[in-house]
Amino acid sequence: MNEKHPAPTREDHDDFCANERWTLVRGAAGKPVTHHKTYELTLWDSRILRTRISRPIDRTDYSARMWLHILHNQLEVTHDVFWLCARDGIVPDRGAPKVLRPRKSVPLYLVRELARLGMTEPDILAVDAAGAAQAHAELLAEQPSASHDVDDPG
Repeated sequence: MNEKHPAPTREDHDDFCANERWTLVRGAAGKPVTHHKTYELTLWDSRILRTRISRPIDRTDYSARMWLHILHNQLEVTHDVFWLCARDGIVPDRGAPKVLRPRKSVPLYLVRELARLGMTEPDILAVDAAGAAQAHAELLAEQPSASHDVDDPG
């Protein structure tokens, strides 16, 4: 199969599906399909992968040609990715967009005030609301006292 990995078995195939949390397909009567153990995986982009494991699920090896078909057309992973999942439980990266944790936006008045006090736009965009408030306080503390700017009427 592959010099780095042993010949995969039906049991390895089943472990891969369990570790990546594929769903066992049920027949029309709601019972598991009996002639093959059939799994599905719905991907983030709405595609559905489907794989079948012939019964009995045991240590029987797949032929090289059959395994390549399963690996590339059904599981859509490489040998290395398959074994990392089957043996170590490391789930394949299927390319789903990373969900960024929303940060609390900086209020517009504070953006304008920071710019007025000399903070650059990239620096303002790099902070969250709490960081902007702290930067504002620090910039105000660095400003000369307003009482020095007033002319003495006397």
